[in-house]
Amino acid sequence: MIKREHPAALQPPGNAQVPVRTIVNSSLSESTDRVSIEEPLEIRLGYLDAGTRLDTTISVTMRTPGDDFDLAVGFLHGEGVIKVPEDCEGVHHCSSPSPDRRLHNSVKVVLASRCEFDPRVLQRHFYTTSSCGVCGKTSLEAVRVKVNGGDSPTSDFASSAGALVRLPKSLRAHQKEFLRTGGLHASATFDAEGRIRRVREDVGRHNALDKLIGSYIRSDRLDELRGLGLLLSGRASFELVQKAAMARMPLVASIGPPSSLAVELAEEIGITLVGFLKASQFNIYCGHRVTLD
Repeated sequence: MIKREHPAALQPPGNAQVPVRTIVNSSLSESTDRVSIEEPLEIRLGYLDAGTRLDTTISVTMRTPGDDFDLAVGFLHGEGVIKVPEDCEGVHHCSSPSPDRRLHNSVKVVLASRCEFDPRVLQRHFYTTSSCGVCGKTSLEAVRVKVNGGDSPTSDFASSAGALVRLPKSLRAHQKEFLRTGGLHASATFDAEGRIRRVREDVGRHNALDKLIGSYIRSDRLDELRGLGLLLSGRASFELVQKAAMARMPLVASIGPPSSLAVELAEEIGITLVGFLKASQFNIYCGHRVTLD
């Protein structure tokens, strides 16, 4: 359980209005359009080393402002730094708001004093883009963060084909920012009956999932993820399946296709992986957690 947390500001807007010129049938008109906001977020980590309190920058990522505390905690969970909610002592902003949009673009996560951290194990001191959270890793092996204990997800979770094909339409109805701009990815949890339980959106697909998992950690409900499925609005990459594995999620369903490494990792870990999920069909790439109606 997180023991201490500075109160967060009101949820910042996820979109901005910009002027545009539109051409329709060779006719020009001027109007405005709403676009998703993309801003950098510095994630810092405070930790204890030989009795001395230290802090270091872990990553800078481009994200849609909002749910930044969830994003930071979820990111550190995906990297294996935070394993259980009790590992996180607190989260707070650690810089003044930006002068232009008045946004807090630096967040600090404080590890519990009992946690050990070696900054050398994370080689992410680089600028990551919003579309790829893996770019810059020195090798594939560096990406393969060890899943806690190396065990497969243990859960009785299964979903029917009928429940799965209803998910894309249901997700779209829950994507508030996407409906305004059409420019955001989403990650969502769903139960065995195909009901959406929680949704997070971001301009970066890996950020959306970090926000989702981080929200369960910060509400001390991480164990619930073992009995829920994960729905991705786009493709299923290696990194996204890895994050799901770290959270012990038993089934990943993506509206887009999976990558070859995503399939390999899901099969290795024991995750059921579904891709090309549509209202009438989908592919099962591995696993046995989908039942016929």
